[in-house]
Amino acid sequence: MGDAAWSAQEQAALRRVAMMVAGTASPEEVFATVAAEVGQVLSAEFTSMVRYESRTSAAVVAAWAAAGRDVIIPVGTRLPVSGVNVHTLVFQTGRPARLDSVTEDAGPALAPSVAAGIRSAVGVPISTEGRLWGAAIVSTTRAEPLTPGTETRLAGFTELVAAAVANAQARLELSTLAAEQAALRQVATLVARGEPPAAVFATVAEETGRVLAADLVSIGRYDPDDTVTMVATWSASGDPIPVGLSAPVGRSGLPQLVRATGRPSRIDRYGPAMRTITYEMGVRAAVAAPITVEGRPWGMVAAATTSEDTPLPPGTEERLGAFTELVATAIANAQTREDLREVAAEQAALRRMATLVARAAPPEEVFAAVTSEVGQLLDAEVAAMTRYNPDGTGTVVGVRTRTGAAWPVPVGTQVGVGGQDVLTRVFQTRRPARINRYREDATPLVAAALAAGMRSTVGVPIIVEDRLWGIIAVTSTREDPLPAGTEARLTGFTELVATAIANAQARGELRRVAEEQAALRRVATLVARGASPGELFQAVCEEAGSVLSADATTIVRRDPDGEATIVALAGDRPGGLQVGSRRRFDPQLAIASALRTGRSARADDYSGVEDHLAEVIREMRIRSSVASPIVVEGRIWGAIGAGTAREPFPPDTEQRMVDFTELVATAIANADAQAELTASRVRVVATADETRRRIERDLHEGAQQRLVSLTLRLRSARAAVPSELDGLSAQLDRVAAGLISTLEELGEFARGVHPAVLTEAGLAPAFKTLARRSPVPVQLDVRTTARLPEHVEVTAYYVVSEALANAARHDSASAVTVDVEAVDGVLSVSVQDNGSGGADLFGGTGLIGLKDRVEAIGGRLTLHSLPGQGTSLVVELPAG
Repeated sequence: MGDAAWSAQEQAALRRVAMMVAGTASPEEVFATVAAEVGQVLSAEFTSMVRYESRTSAAVVAAWAAAGRDVIIPVGTRLPVSGVNVHTLVFQTGRPARLDSVTEDAGPALAPSVAAGIRSAVGVPISTEGRLWGAAIVSTTRAEPLTPGTETRLAGFTELVAAAVANAQARLELSTLAAEQAALRQVATLVARGEPPAAVFATVAEETGRVLAADLVSIGRYDPDDTVTMVATWSASGDPIPVGLSAPVGRSGLPQLVRATGRPSRIDRYGPAMRTITYEMGVRAAVAAPITVEGRPWGMVAAATTSEDTPLPPGTEERLGAFTELVATAIANAQTREDLREVAAEQAALRRMATLVARAAPPEEVFAAVTSEVGQLLDAEVAAMTRYNPDGTGTVVGVRTRTGAAWPVPVGTQVGVGGQDVLTRVFQTRRPARINRYREDATPLVAAALAAGMRSTVGVPIIVEDRLWGIIAVTSTREDPLPAGTEARLTGFTELVATAIANAQARGELRRVAEEQAALRRVATLVARGASPGELFQAVCEEAGSVLSADATTIVRRDPDGEATIVALAGDRPGGLQVGSRRRFDPQLAIASALRTGRSARADDYSGVEDHLAEVIREMRIRSSVASPIVVEGRIWGAIGAGTAREPFPPDTEQRMVDFTELVATAIANADAQAELTASRVRVVATADETRRRIERDLHEGAQQRLVSLTLRLRSARAAVPSELDGLSAQLDRVAAGLISTLEELGEFARGVHPAVLTEAGLAPAFKTLARRSPVPVQLDVRTTARLPEHVEVTAYYVVSEALANAARHDSASAVTVDVEAVDGVLSVSVQDNGSGGADLFGGTGLIGLKDRVEAIGGRLTLHSLPGQGTSLVVELPAG
């Protein structure tokens, strides 16, 4: 047959192959056709096509035998790339190869060919897109070798076949990509609808199985305890691996390989020697690819076959890896949606708690709400909140059960810290802790949990202002441990809870400070209005007891002889104590320690104290007492003691009492200073008044009497002068007149020191005299005629006298109004002028002297004197 005939036959073969590729033929059909066409064109007895799977393995994808012959090595057979044979030579050189004498050196896999009588063979490479894809092989049993041109003719033919193979592969890849895109759209639709992650995972497993034509598909999640848990499975036979099944990652196998390398991996044969759970489930070969979510190994997708002899195709790893990248995005989106849902729920819970705090809900209500929110968010059988106490115990402050049933450890229970439980672990480490399986020999708290059917617990610390405040724990009755992310979710939530608790505590602190400040203001008001010491001490005692929520409060004053006097008592349990009683306290008592050391003290046990007061305390069932010294101007004045019959006072009670007593001591010091100042003013005014009266008395009884006597003697001498001595008589008359004038001036001076009209007639006539003498016209209105105590009348007189003098001398006034009225035991004196104003209470000695005199007798002086608006002076004096 000529070259033209051969070319026509080859072109016809190529057209037939091309038509198959253009149609809907499968790759397997295309490979079979190519093998048959090659055998017929080259008049070979046997043809085959192999695809190189790896450096060590090749798979037979097509086999053909001439009429009357049987195929020696069937499709699907895997041939090692080793030995002296054509397909190995082609792989090693990438060029056509021939063997004119096939021997047993071809290798065990080709023994059937040798046994069938194959004498020679020729192979040429099939390359697609620059890559060695496989080889086309022709062989014969004839004694003479294949003709020398076989390589060239086969090579020319396989170039066209390679194009057909590439087209078929491209079609397959497009089909595969379409299937993968359809699968992704299916998953994305679920995510967009907000389906739960379990539904998304199930769809991913099914779509993966259909795309890869696998027998089994599973999606596994890596857990912190070095296990992998099945979250979704699919089986072509309808009998999948159970969801929720957990198995150790181990040191070998696909889970370990994928997690360690972060790349797709395969196992082509699970033999009887690998008697793993995977083999028991029928898996004979598998490929797995990692699912990486947000940069971390989340899990893996595995596709498996149950066929003993047919592993998954060589490209399955890449296909699965590419697909899981898309799947990971869908999983991340689903998780993000779930995270957003969780965050929304947490934010809603925070808002509800913030509302409680904002309306000043009591702490017990806040704790109950927090526990309930945590239990609902994490869907826990039991959620509990416990506060750590200074004495090394914990107090349950909140409990929530899913069913609403009673919990063996109710609110208010004190539990020990110590042992193998999360309460102790969190206390010791300040970090989250978990117990996945309780032991029977654990603490009483754990025993109660076991009795209630609990199996695992996760607890996280509540840190308030960098201090370990307590713990929130959730407990499960399920056999499986609580999910791996429970700590993170609970930790994130408790950070918000801690803020709410801190706000509640801050509100409590503000309320407490406000109460203390209000108590101080009430005490200061008493001091300002001159309350008696007894009234002041009783008020201080009651205020301190109220601020500290004490059942009994007392104030004692330290006496010089070492004893103390009880000056005030308050509370529902005063015992047999009485105000005014004196006693020497046992040194072990808190109040005795405060008096002795000048420091705050506490006593929580009175069993060994032999003292009458201790007996009274025990009778009152006081469980705890605190005391703080009252230090006034550097010396221990006394002490305040408080006791409670309830829980011991909080640890900060001593400091609170110190803060309060410092303020109280200031009030006492101010009261003492005020009393001392008032007494000093009274003494000064009394001394001044007595001095004025003494001067008036000395003038009246001394100089005035002598002048009167001299005047009388002078008049007697004038009468005895003879009439002829008219000049002498006139001179004596002038001297007598001078004496009388001097006597009148001295009388005026005496009346200025202490007016006689005030002493003899009272305020109204005295004010009229002042008005008559004033150079400025005075409108006088005195609406009282009753006589008042002398010191009140004298003070009122000098107020009006000084005000009229100032109006004339400094204020340039043209009119003055004086109003005087006595109502309800208070004498009110008002002096107003229309002068230039601008008078200053502290600008000279006149007004400040009036202020001292007024305040010395418990009165009050008020001055209003704006420039250009005149001056108003109002004085109120106690007249009772």
